[in-house]
Amino acid sequence: MSQTYDFYAARAREARAAAEEATLDNVRQREMRAAATWTELADQARRVAEGRAKVEREKAAARDALAAQGG
Repeated sequence: MSQTYDFYAARAREARAAAEEATLDNVRQREMRAAATWTELADQARRVAEGRAKVEREKAAARDALAAQGG
């Protein structure tokens, strides 16, 4: 996965850890909201990276097919 995914996933883990350690309810809730946001960003980055990889595989297959036809 991309560095962006790793960054977002790490921030989500940090926010969850901070929420577990929080003694104040408002801090715990804030960290849980942050964790949810970071997790969604990580998921989105993963989907984008997978989509890009799929497009690249399709383009490579099309190039190979064209080359096999002698074009």
